[in-house]
Amino acid sequence: MKTTKLKAYGASTNTADLELMEIDRREVGANDVKIDILYCGICHSDIHQVRNDWKNSKYPVVPGHEIIGRVVELGSEVTKYKQGDLVGVGCMVDSCKNCDSCHQDLEQFCINGATFTYNSPDKHLGGHTFGGYSTGVTVNQDFVLKIPENIDARGAAPLLCAGITTFSPLNHWNVKKGDKVGIVGLGGLGHMGVKFANAMGAHVVMITTSPNKAEDAKRLGAHEVLISKDQEQMSAHANSFDFILNTVPVGHDINPYVNLLKIDATMVLVGAVEPLGSVNGGGLIMGRKRVAGSLIGGIKETQEMLDFCGEHNITSDVEMVNMQDVNNAFERVVAADVKYRFVIDMESLKN
Repeated sequence: MKTTKLKAYGASTNTADLELMEIDRREVGANDVKIDILYCGICHSDIHQVRNDWKNSKYPVVPGHEIIGRVVELGSEVTKYKQGDLVGVGCMVDSCKNCDSCHQDLEQFCINGATFTYNSPDKHLGGHTFGGYSTGVTVNQDFVLKIPENIDARGAAPLLCAGITTFSPLNHWNVKKGDKVGIVGLGGLGHMGVKFANAMGAHVVMITTSPNKAEDAKRLGAHEVLISKDQEQMSAHANSFDFILNTVPVGHDINPYVNLLKIDATMVLVGAVEPLGSVNGGGLIMGRKRVAGSLIGGIKETQEMLDFCGEHNITSDVEMVNMQDVNNAFERVVAADVKYRFVIDMESLKN
């Protein structure tokens, strides 16, 4: 298969900084779309993969799965896009398309393994896939997404991961007008959860340990702020939430949040991909309450999310950085020193 060499930023080991390198991208096949990358968001998952925190990284790692760009070339059988379209690529670039999950538009749960945008086996070139910290990418049309032209393309980049990660559970558990919805944690995920829940018509309560986040939470769309360290406040809200979205990215005690749920209500975890503390069964049993988990959405649901964002003019709050500043941006993400997502201006890599 013919390939083209493109500029990228990647890490050669788990202790190395990201640096300029060249990678091979395939030329377009019949069903492929070639994309000139304009922007790519920085996700905490990028840092985990570069540093091999999950013990499955393949080097060199070229991260990036929040990709916004323009179509520059189409395969002969592509019908969904035309040259110049504003498009996105999220966390997946392929799946088996034949299993029960894929038939239900749940490619993220592909039984035979979704092909993730980076660090997955590359079915076309061998080796592993490379992500959006690069000048371009070639992707099967079925895994390319239409970006509404009326929203800020820079702020749209994190929608491809942080956006769908928070939209999917709110959508799946049918959050609706009048529901009391709690969002635990005001970070890259949490700030999107607040925006989506507000747009769905819910009464949104930001649940945080930090009183100094109250003003920003309300700016983003929260109607109330609940300080989880304040036992009096927590008791006043006990047994009152229809749904809680928990975005805390590390293991923590979830029992206080379970106590906030109504009978038959659900708390969904999207942040902590690691062991949690002990869960008191009594808190679940005495109210038929549920704790669940959620990943991203499938391609169909991700497009629904993007269309919803176009309708409600929703984007992420972002800070732009040049590609050459990515290592400093990684350090700031780890230190929670960003409101609320970094996005790389890829023009800085092309020059």
